[in-house]
Amino acid sequence: MKASNRSFRFILPLGVALVAVACGGGTPESTTPATPATPAAPAAPEAAAPEAAAAATPSYPAGFITSADITLGDKLDEGMITEAKKIFDAKCHVCHSMTDQKVVGPGWKGVINERKPEWIMNMMLHTQWMVENDPDAQALVEETKTVMPDQQLTKEQARAMLELIRSLK
Repeated sequence: MKASNRSFRFILPLGVALVAVACGGGTPESTTPATPATPAAPAAPEAAAPEAAAAATPSYPAGFITSADITLGDKLDEGMITEAKKIFDAKCHVCHSMTDQKVVGPGWKGVINERKPEWIMNMMLHTQWMVENDPDAQALVEETKTVMPDQQLTKEQARAMLELIRSLK
């Protein structure tokens, strides 16, 4: 029994450390960040009415992605998709799949049909704010029982990831 306890005390911290390292992987060598992600944003403004807050996504603080910031072409950008696959392999594959199957976090196939592009990008760039203020992000945390660690993506990298997600219809 004592040898078993010693093994458990060693293996559990090692497992936690491996998951933390895998989810917070570095930037692939071919990916050069152009602009750092916006730092933590200020708290959201107070909701006007409780019933409206439950039904609507909160408005994003300054510096967050809005629909006006995103131009989606009819044709997918293969260059962005190629770059995003490198980022996925370095940072995302441990917790997400490119299918509709949940790993730790949700699978990405079909997400573009369920979420607005700006929501997807803000979830990648401003995860902590989203899980504190956005009802859909809070529901996702409740479902997965985990919060995605900050991946230190630039806006350009998040946009490339959005293009990859768009390709997974």
